[in-house]
Amino acid sequence: MVRPYTITRGRTAPERDDFSLITVLTTADEAVDEHGTPLRVGRLQPEHRMILDRCRRPAAVAEVAAGLDLPVSVTKILLADLVGQGLLLARAPLAVARASGGADMGLLAAVRDGLRRL
Repeated sequence: MVRPYTITRGRTAPERDDFSLITVLTTADEAVDEHGTPLRVGRLQPEHRMILDRCRRPAAVAEVAAGLDLPVSVTKILLADLVGQGLLLARAPLAVARASGGADMGLLAAVRDGLRRL
């Protein structure tokens, strides 16, 4: 377990605790600070670069962790680093569904009923 410890620089918990396994992540198109100045990517670890590459298309936290072959807890720490730097955007999955026209409640009810019958 030395590698995850070194990847996170000894941290055991992310700075933000609002990531769930299905939180959707996307790479920020143009990372800027609160004054509108473009952010320069500092020295990123290879795992950070892999996350940014993977999140060019929306991906869930669980997908990113599986792609990195790292524990979810370690992945969340790396994700929080990137979100904090403005390089990655995190959205709750429901917000994504609403943005794309909303969830079809009839379809969701049909799936629920089908699962109950199993």
